[in-house]
Amino acid sequence: MKIGFIGLGIMGRPMAKNLLKAGYDVTVDSHSPAAAAELEACGAKVADQPTIGSTCDLVLTMLPNAPQVKQVMLGANGVAAHMQPGSTFIDMTSLNPIASKEIAAELAARGIQMLDAPVSGGEPKAIDGTLSFMVGGEEEVFNTFKPVLLAMGSSAVRCGGIGAGNTTKLANQIIVAANIQAVAEALTLAQKAGVDPDLVFQAIKGGLAGSTVMNAKAPMMIEGNDKPGFKVDLHIKDLNNALDCAHTVGAPVPMTAEVQEILQWLHSNGKGQADHSAIAQYYEHLTGIKLGRDL
Repeated sequence: MKIGFIGLGIMGRPMAKNLLKAGYDVTVDSHSPAAAAELEACGAKVADQPTIGSTCDLVLTMLPNAPQVKQVMLGANGVAAHMQPGSTFIDMTSLNPIASKEIAAELAARGIQMLDAPVSGGEPKAIDGTLSFMVGGEEEVFNTFKPVLLAMGSSAVRCGGIGAGNTTKLANQIIVAANIQAVAEALTLAQKAGVDPDLVFQAIKGGLAGSTVMNAKAPMMIEGNDKPGFKVDLHIKDLNNALDCAHTVGAPVPMTAEVQEILQWLHSNGKGQADHSAIAQYYEHLTGIKLGRDL
């Protein structure tokens, strides 16, 4: 099987490397020369997007949002125009599920099958190959390509038809954002009350309040480390998609709207490229303290 990989950003680069480690024949997009050269040094081939379409059995994308996926796949001289009927496209981008359905319908008219397979886990799990995949599409297609996904992740669950993967990802992103806000708010309370937030974290992380999000993000907040594993601007994009989807289906999402306002504040104050754990900096702005550093 020949795999084409388009989108060599924070997530895509280590994901493509893990496919190479698993022994897959991988061709990466030449659009980002430095990233492509890094992957080439790991054993990947490098080609332009039309060549990827014409030579690969499976095309994977990991891009910022729906407009980029549509442009790459369906634009003038896009990848899909060069793919053979019977080939497969797996989009690992986080999109509005409506966009996934639109793309899948256009590809189906060309005889190309599709899965939407967004991920959770951020850069550390992309590097470790322990991402969680949430997948939408036909069961037979999912079963065929599940081993490819598991070369990059530790779990891959089919959640339903096309769009179900991205619907699940929206639910995931709501939970992650609300959890980060809760951790930031709780640690701010602790420090304002005169208790070391690191000791609070150590005390509660093994109890019911403990979570993967807390374990990953509380130390970053306490250290003042906002090096991006997942950027504020990308989480804004995901929550915009969640709010749009909620409006379409009639679901109440007041917590999502609240944390989105905090993320928008961070964007407006120059923190759009920071890690989403920078939500803590919103509370620092309100209180005038620095978590873990003004004790």
